[in-house]
Amino acid sequence: MLLESYRLEIFNSACQPGAMNVHCFAHLDQDVSGALPYLNSVLGGFEYIKEPPSVTFKVHGKLITVHGRKIAINALKDEDQARKIVEWLKREINNAWENREKIVPSFKAAPRPQMIEILKLLPKINCRECGEATCMVFAAMMADGVKGVEDCPPLDTEHRQKLGEYLSRFNLME
Repeated sequence: MLLESYRLEIFNSACQPGAMNVHCFAHLDQDVSGALPYLNSVLGGFEYIKEPPSVTFKVHGKLITVHGRKIAINALKDEDQARKIVEWLKREINNAWENREKIVPSFKAAPRPQMIEILKLLPKINCRECGEATCMVFAAMMADGVKGVEDCPPLDTEHRQKLGEYLSRFNLME
């Protein structure tokens, strides 16, 4: 087992002290740098940086970055949610490391959906039913994996299907 223990640090955003969600650092007691290319390959990282090594994932609107000695997660409900996500990552890191002989390491980010391609399939009526000011903002949030096709009420069946097919090409870990 590569990663055995960590210490959680839960905090509110310094720039938004009254925010309803919290952020988390998991300070790792073991260095997992060697596992990051394998983890990136298995989970399809949104961004991969070689030096110093880190891989970032977008999961249900949360940014999760795994560094050699630290995991950073934003926009969490509470400490319980932080622990669940860190425990999941601990299992994924250890599984990737234990199976590294069977995994081709990846030092590149997974392809990302393009905002303009998403925008082309949206109604472009800026109705705000999705909770966003414009369809362009909504498209950017879809490209980041924060919003899904179901979050656009006026989207017709044909465009909903086309948009779903387009997004299915990308691993947004939904």
